[in-house]
Amino acid sequence: MDKLAFMRLWDLYGKLLTPTQREITDMYFNLDLTVSEIADEKGISRQGVSDCLSISKRELEEYEEKLGHKKLADAGREANIWADGFLKKHPEYKAEILALKAILDR
Repeated sequence: MDKLAFMRLWDLYGKLLTPTQREITDMYFNLDLTVSEIADEKGISRQGVSDCLSISKRELEEYEEKLGHKKLADAGREANIWADGFLKKHPEYKAEILALKAILDR
């Protein structure tokens, strides 16, 4: 998993990680600290940091697989497209469609 893909998953599911996993992954990916720097800061071995990062990455990928945020985002885009088409055919429902689109955009 590349850094950008990891950060996307971390933004979506990071709160599902343990506090220690969140802290170590934040230090590594957001603060750009090395494994050695994190190990020194946390008072643990470099292997412990590496294991934590590997497990965290795997768990984030599993969350994405199970929860499918990407699928949800795709469904939201499709709903927006449908709403645009419906609005063109039925301008009398403009207020309702705009309210729906505001909800979808959240």
